Amino acid sequence: METTSLPLRELEELAHAFLVANGCDHDNAAAITRTVIAAERDGAASHGAFRLPGYKASLNSGKVNGNADPTVEHIAPSVLRVHGDGGFVPLSLERSRQPLIDLTREQGVAVCGLVDSYHFSALWMEVEPLAEAGLCAIAMTAYKPVVAPAGSTKALFGTNPVAFGWPRRSGPPMVFDQASSVMARGEVMIAAREGRTVPPGVGLDRAGAPTTDPQAILDGGVMLTFGGYKGSSIAMMVELLASALIGERFSFEAEIADNNDGGPARGGEFLMAIDPARCGDADGWLEHSESFFETMLSLDGVRLPGDRRHARRQSAQDIDLPTDLIAVLRQR
Repeated sequence: METTSLPLRELEELAHAFLVANGCDHDNAAAITRTVIAAERDGAASHGAFRLPGYKASLNSGKVNGNADPTVEHIAPSVLRVHGDGGFVPLSLERSRQPLIDLTREQGVAVCGLVDSYHFSALWMEVEPLAEAGLCAIAMTAYKPVVAPAGSTKALFGTNPVAFGWPRRSGPPMVFDQASSVMARGEVMIAAREGRTVPPGVGLDRAGAPTTDPQAILDGGVMLTFGGYKGSSIAMMVELLASALIGERFSFEAEIADNNDGGPARGGEFLMAIDPARCGDADGWLEHSESFFETMLSLDGVRLPGDRRHARRQSAQDIDLPTDLIAVLRQR
């Protein structure tokens, strides 16, 4: 696969212009571009520029509102509800972030449900700013059915990722973002595009047989949960919290309603933030957790989740992208 190197700043300008040309107003285009650039900067290619044609498809089909004006509603003492106005989720997240931080500091714990929106980005971007503000944070979202519950060969769950963030004494917070499937869907798609195999256990083909061919997984096959029944239980939890709890669609309902234009289906996102200083150890929680991290890192071969992303962030200058993708973005 032929690649071309682009400076991050040039990719940022290209992505913003591409989104505006395909129906986004400035605010929505800018918010989406920030998520795309953050993903590329941190080496998360499966949620970076690779996604832009999918954004275009959903804008062009009329499914997603490129001029969405999300609103934040305070519906209970510690509960926010964000109405996405049929738009992509980045602007909803940005508008709800400070209200969620403020409510969490006031109440000790707060939750936020995002509805009527379309999620197409990495989840760590949701929890990292909350952890940088000194809060513990959890985020999760469902998708269309691409993952089989343990024991089945038929898809019911989305990849249903969960992200968690924890503040640190110095430096970036500890953040993990992982699908409840063995791999993220975007990673399987990139492997197919590049002609690579995926590890055993990632998915089944159309006939229900194990395969390492990513295209066979994508062409009527299914992905599998990590850890068998354990990952299946996590995926089920995500369905309930990110769908039933906040009044949004389960993955199988999202598939029925979706127009399959190549972009994301409408769905919900569940966020919870906790103020550690309000949970019983106001003076000692940070030092206590740091002692845990230090002990963990003293073990041979151990690193904290997100360390590679942060290392990449410090050195990111230019980004290597498929040349044909750059051509698509320039054609708009």
